[in-house]
Amino acid sequence: MFRPAPRSWLLLAVPVLALVVLVAWQAYRPAASEPRAYSRLDLPSEPLKDIPVPGPGSPTAQLSRCGVDDWPRPAARGEGEQARDPQLVFGGWDSNAPGADQPGRPRFTVHLALRPERLPLLLTAPLAVGNVTLDIFGPHGEGRRASARGLSATVVDESLAGKPVKAPKSGTFRVEPGANLLLDVDLPPAAVCPGYSVIDAGRCLPETTNDAADCPVLTLTLTDPAVRAYRAVRTGKPPAGLSDRLVAVSDEPDVTKV
Repeated sequence: MFRPAPRSWLLLAVPVLALVVLVAWQAYRPAASEPRAYSRLDLPSEPLKDIPVPGPGSPTAQLSRCGVDDWPRPAARGEGEQARDPQLVFGGWDSNAPGADQPGRPRFTVHLALRPERLPLLLTAPLAVGNVTLDIFGPHGEGRRASARGLSATVVDESLAGKPVKAPKSGTFRVEPGANLLLDVDLPPAAVCPGYSVIDAGRCLPETTNDAADCPVLTLTLTDPAVRAYRAVRTGKPPAGLSDRLVAVSDEPDVTKV
């Protein structure tokens, strides 16, 4: 009868032991290696409630949506929202905190451009008072880091970044085909979910990443009757079935136009 020598038993045991160690490590490795472990959301056990915040248009911080992970593009409220004329395009966003010797409060500002292609777009001034929504979605299924509705957009000067443009005497902003109307939208600090602030709500996690999948996605909507009127003339379709809303999503795959 064959019996393995002691040395043979040792050689057989080493691979088995290594396999056991590997399985145990996979099962009990630190949670920090999981992408969601980077999340800083700190939600209470009780649901948060929406709260009004100061500003033109009676904005609301939608804290009840903190952590909710749904598709960044909202359901269409009419035809034409994913068409590219007219188009609302992200120009980036930034956050800044004044120094100890500087006036002001921390700000998170989104920069956009509104651009018609075929026809002039006529927008009543002041623009979109209370008709803007903004959501920030964290990466890796983190859900919303911030959510606000009832915001307003500020038309800014193209040559002087951030300087508001006065409303025309005519009461209408006329945007020529191929031109850009630059807009800024500020996120109210109160609309940021627990665990984040206006300074870090737009940061990637981990911050040192080079992968866009580790970074937040912003969704901004702007509603104006002029958008529906433009689409009606542009397409020749009845206005009733067309959306009056422009939607900008900072990062999404190409989708079929509706």
